[in-house]
Formats: sequence, C-alpha cells, structure tokens
Amino acid sequence: MDFDAVLLLSFGGPEGPEQVRPFLENVTRGRNVPPERLDDVAEHYLHFGGVSPINGINRALIAQLEAELRNRGSDLPVYFGNRNWEPYVEDAVKAMRDNGVRRAAVFTTSAWSGYSSCTQYSEDIARARAAAGPDAPELVKLRPYFDHPRFVRIFADTLGAASGALTAEQQAGARLVFTAHSIPVAADERVGPRLYSRQVAYAASLVAAAAGYTEYDLAWQSRSGPPQVPWLEPDVADHLTTLTAAGTKSVIICPVGFVADHIEVVWDLDTELAAQAEAAGVALVRASTPNAHPRFAQLAADLIDELREGRAPERVTGPDPVPGCLASVNGAACCPPHCVARADG
Repeated sequence: MDFDAVLLLSFGGPEGPEQVRPFLENVTRGRNVPPERLDDVAEHYLHFGGVSPINGINRALIAQLEAELRNRGSDLPVYFGNRNWEPYVEDAVKAMRDNGVRRAAVFTTSAWSGYSSCTQYSEDIARARAAAGPDAPELVKLRPYFDHPRFVRIFADTLGAASGALTAEQQAGARLVFTAHSIPVAADERVGPRLYSRQVAYAASLVAAAAGYTEYDLAWQSRSGPPQVPWLEPDVADHLTTLTAAGTKSVIICPVGFVADHIEVVWDLDTELAAQAEAAGVALVRASTPNAHPRFAQLAADLIDELREGRAPERVTGPDPVPGCLASVNGAACCPPHCVARADG
C-alpha cells in the first residue's frame, strides 16, 4: 500500500490563556459538564500560563518523523491535525486535498484500542473527509501500538532513568505504579470486553518485564465524571494513600497510558500527586513519556512501513495476548469483530 503523505492526528490543546475556556468547551460539548467543573480544569492550564505542552510536543515529533522518513528514503510530507483545537483535522485534510494528496497514513497519539482511544479518532477521520468533500484523500489509520517493541523499550528506559533519581536505599524499597487515563466502566465495555483496560494492563506487564520488575501496581488517573458513575479504579491518589499507610517510602510512577507529557501528566502527577507524596514523606519520581523521542518517530515510521511493505505487525508478546485492531480505513469503526488481530489469550 503506497502513501503520499502522513497525518499526525491528536487531541489538541490551548496555546494561550484566552484559548483555555473555548478549548474546554470544545472538549466537553454535548456532555452537560457544569461550568464550575470547566472553571476547575481551566485552572490547571492557567497554572502553566494557559499553554498545553501537547501541540509543541507534537510539532517536535513531526520534525523527528520527517527526518526519520528521509533516513528511510522517503520524502512524505507530515500534516498535523487535532480533534479539539487548532490546527483542526478538518483543515489539515482540506490542505492535503488541495495539495493533491490521494492517500495518507494516519498516526494517532494514542496507543490503544477502545472507543475514546481508537474509534473516536476514526470518527475524526470520517468527519474530516466529509468536510473535504468528494476529492478528500483516502486516510488509513495505523494500528494501535501498545505492544510495539519501541513503545515498550522507551518506557522501560525512562522507567530506569526515573529509578536512577532515587538513592540506593529508596530504590530498594520503591513501589512501581503504572498509570493510565481512567474512563467510565461502561465505556471500557463499549468496544470489546474491557479492551482498553486489558491492553493497558498488558502493556504494563511488558514494560515491567523489560525493565526487570516482577512486582508492580496499576492505577488510574484524571477521572472527571460524577461520583455516582463507576470509573476504572483504583485512582492513583487513593492508591498512593494506601501505599503510604502500608509504610511505602518511595514510589516510581510510570504513565504508560500516555504518549506525551501533557497537562494530565504534568498537573495530575507532577503537581497534585507530587504534593501529596511530599506531604506524606514519600519520595516520588516519574518516568517520562515518549514525547518527541526519536524512537517514537521510528515507531510511527515502522507502522507505515508495515503497510507499505505488507509486513506482519511487529509486537512484543507476553503470556496473555489481548485483542487489538490492526488498522481502520477511511473512518471505519476501529476494532469491530472482523478487525480483531487475535483472540483472547
């Protein structure tokens, strides 16, 4: 399968204080989120000057990907589009159409299957193509990559670097805790049986093994729904309280569910959780996410080459494989039964 462009598709984020509230209204449109809740979340962004790190990280990743593609003998242009803020994916696809692009590979900044992390990006693709009209390019969404060797290795290495910031005594007693974005339990059942949460747990097991850990915990963060709606648990703050009560004095956090150090990482973990740990006398360190690491760009190029060259997906296999969607074309729903890569382990 040949491509003449690449689209990096992401969530989006504000790049100035005046953009924060409109951005949050875009994110929550149709969800009946109370204005006071938006005010609370807005403060997280305003704490950092109203600028989310995510767009800057993505632009740096695009530069890395363009360089990696050139290293592989390809001069594919890389376009940038977001779901919730400028540059919008609709504008990116229209620009691709105007520039004569006929088929593009779509790399999303989410490693997972499931609705919010996969299917919704396919819906973004379909909406953008409809906005571009009958001459819209064909868009091929690359597969989820939670078990790609480079994904696992990046986190294993950053986990090791984080551990190295602790003293030898702290390392000896440190508890490793993986985190990912919590979602409602009902949403976790929406596309496949617990597809998202099982993939996160599987990836955590792969990273832990690669980093030499046999014991670890999985917690969830950044929930935003009403308390009466069940979400994936335990919450990482509650889990830290439990660890502290049990006498744990040092914790290594690995946000395996995120590919960039955006607001939900730098606020929820580096600000709120760090303050909680300091107050409890716990040494807390955090592993970095892939961000714009050259190996993350290499991962994206690998996924493109899989389709261009007809190669089998490259995966790290563990003792309990989980379902995953190989690809979704032109906005078709990700991970329907016919798109499951393999059966339950």
